[in-house]
Amino acid sequence: MTETISRTAVDATRFRQALSVHAAGVVIITARSEGVAVGLTATSFSSVSLDPPLVSFYIGRESATWPWLRQADLFAVNILAGHQAQLAARFARKGIDRFAAPTRWSPGPYGTPLLDDVAAHLICTPYETMPIGDHYLVVGLVTDVSVHDPSHPLLYHRGRFGNFVPQT
Repeated sequence: MTETISRTAVDATRFRQALSVHAAGVVIITARSEGVAVGLTATSFSSVSLDPPLVSFYIGRESATWPWLRQADLFAVNILAGHQAQLAARFARKGIDRFAAPTRWSPGPYGTPLLDDVAAHLICTPYETMPIGDHYLVVGLVTDVSVHDPSHPLLYHRGRFGNFVPQT
């Protein structure tokens, strides 16, 4: 008996439901473009390659941040610590100044915004960008790294932020 492979995509609601059970790390991508600080929360962050050191994230094609981020010569990946759920939620919100108080940050290389109290910063130059589905895949070449507090990362799971608790 021969089975046929389905070539029909699952509907978006079922797909989203299935993905919600996958825990993901949380980062905020920041950049300065034409003198404007921009940033967004991403859970699609991933390492790509060690040689050369590459990382990636996805951004929706309809994102209001994408036109600014696309023009930036550098971007920072701010890897969030477990206590930064409110910051992640702030950078996921639309229509607000994400860099206004209570956000705490300082300018890094070439003015790239670096958020305070994160677990780590990765400074990246754009390496490759490609359209995939309703998103863009953005790959960055890591040119600098600062690790601050790697002990407790922020995670996203089932629509909520939380902390990692290691098993004993």
